[in-house]
Amino acid sequence: MKISRNHVVTLKYQVIDRDGEVVDAGQEPLVYLHGGYGGLFDALEVALQGKSEGDAFSVELSAEQAFGEYDPDLVSTEPRDAFPANIQLGTQVELDDDEGESQLFTIKSIDQDSVMIDGNHPLCGLDLVFSGSVVAVRPATGKEIARGEAN
Repeated sequence: MKISRNHVVTLKYQVIDRDGEVVDAGQEPLVYLHGGYGGLFDALEVALQGKSEGDAFSVELSAEQAFGEYDPDLVSTEPRDAFPANIQLGTQVELDDDEGESQLFTIKSIDQDSVMIDGNHPLCGLDLVFSGSVVAVRPATGKEIARGEAN
């Protein structure tokens, strides 16, 4: 069976940056609904179209095609007293952005009076290479198609 719209695809994968450093070892298989449902980067989904179980793939994605370019406007310094006393570097916190939308931020630095937070995805600004193989392809159920995601 070939990968096409409304098929559930299981991938074994690994992601490296352009320097060859592993950024995601793909410990668990990736399962997604193929066909523009947002479960996979568009360029990667296009490259997988028509592949079958057992086929290998390697796709280079620019930062823009992957997690986007780094946006310095998503970095801000906030008052220290707005955070719990036990906050630690690297902790991710969910806060409202300027438009009132909930967004995930990472704590980048902490000092006595302030905390620097960063709303960029940790892989923003990186060109990435996704490689691996197609483990399984099956038709999606009506429920999966209606939900827009694989079970």
